[in-house]
Amino acid sequence: MSKTNVHHLSTQASILNQYIAELRDESIQGDRMRFRKNLERIGMLMGYEISKQLQYAEREVRTPLGVANIELPTQIPVLATILRAGLPLHNGLLQTFDKADNAFISAYRKHHKGGRFEINLEYVSCPDLNDRLLIISDPMVATGASVDVTINELKQYGEPSEIHLVTAIASTYGIDYIRRRHADIHIWAAAIDDELTGKSYIVPGLGDAGDLAFGDKLQE
Repeated sequence: MSKTNVHHLSTQASILNQYIAELRDESIQGDRMRFRKNLERIGMLMGYEISKQLQYAEREVRTPLGVANIELPTQIPVLATILRAGLPLHNGLLQTFDKADNAFISAYRKHHKGGRFEINLEYVSCPDLNDRLLIISDPMVATGASVDVTINELKQYGEPSEIHLVTAIASTYGIDYIRRRHADIHIWAAAIDDELTGKSYIVPGLGDAGDLAFGDKLQE
């Protein structure tokens, strides 16, 4: 896959960088509502960028005073997210693509002694994906394993025409892994960090996006 299919948005100066900074800032991220809102904002901006990739056709729209010719999208995407951390990012995309169909996936790390973990997938709700433009949102892409499992599972429900992955922060390792496993995917990352810890957490990253958005959990 060409590197042009990896879109690293924070390399350009924009308001997006403010949202990323607030997600990372430990003095700000304790405000859960603000944390969720910043993920939503990133989702909306990513959705706008992806919308430039859609197919359009000119349509007539009648106003009280006449007719306006406007280029309107001819594709209705499917928005998929990985529960629970992906919900705010998904909601931002849904505000951009307000007519989209939706899919939800429960995929999570099951940790074992020694730092080893596997991805458990327990639930999927999904429409027919044949010839659909699929947009998957996951706020943190560390190893890429959850996204890989999610894509493979979703393809059981049809073969999308295109797959786009939206993430707030990814690791270079995770992006390279996904590119090897799914050569045609388009990756949209607000920020990309180079380091992973021994437990596969992104550094500097921001912490656990699910806990910061929705509170601590008992399950590891």
